[in-house]
Amino acid sequence: MTLQTVRARISRDEVPPATRHDPAGSQAMTHRAAEDVDLIARYLKGDTSAFDELMAAHEDRVFGICLRMLRDREAALDVTQETFLTVFRKADRYKAQAAFSTWLYRVTVNACYDHLRRTKRRKADALPEGFDPADPKAGDPLESVEVRPDIEAALGELPEEFRSAVVLVDLQGLGIDQTAEILGVPSGTVKSRVFRGRRQLAELLGNHSPPSRHQRDEEGLASSNPPAPDHPESGTK
Repeated sequence: MTLQTVRARISRDEVPPATRHDPAGSQAMTHRAAEDVDLIARYLKGDTSAFDELMAAHEDRVFGICLRMLRDREAALDVTQETFLTVFRKADRYKAQAAFSTWLYRVTVNACYDHLRRTKRRKADALPEGFDPADPKAGDPLESVEVRPDIEAALGELPEEFRSAVVLVDLQGLGIDQTAEILGVPSGTVKSRVFRGRRQLAELLGNHSPPSRHQRDEEGLASSNPPAPDHPESGTK
């Protein structure tokens, strides 16, 4: 498989499902992280098939992040390919102190930010009906529902920094700490962005109920951790 086959491997008829957080999967994730480090090492020694394995393991999630950040399938495919091309060229910059997936998703989010800045795109047509991956936060106080086209459209109304936090935590199932590493901001900032992003989504969708005591406490915590003013720098770190 080569970089040119990224488009072919991602179905044009399906949206990658939102990932439910699974505490029992932490051991598998640890195994995945170790395998990624081994694949990077093999690739840097000249084994190009190792890079193909890395792409096969991560391309669906990278595409899912791009699709929900950009809300345009062709743009998401382009940025997915751009992301892996960046990794292909700059794999030697990866430091094994962090999981490869953390570094990869940072490259992905930065590539999305770059695309949005280039095109100045803030709104796009809603996705066709039927794209309704399950919402991992169903049952939350905001009573989220499946990621229907109207929710996809509402995501497009969020500020970029809120959207990226909500996409990574709520739709991709990443933890707060890993998301903080990806975005290059403190964990408290991620919590604040996720909380405020969910709140704005609920207001946009018209299903925001009066806050519970727990929500008021969370809001107070979010207010005490104001989000960083700037986006993380584009490109790799």
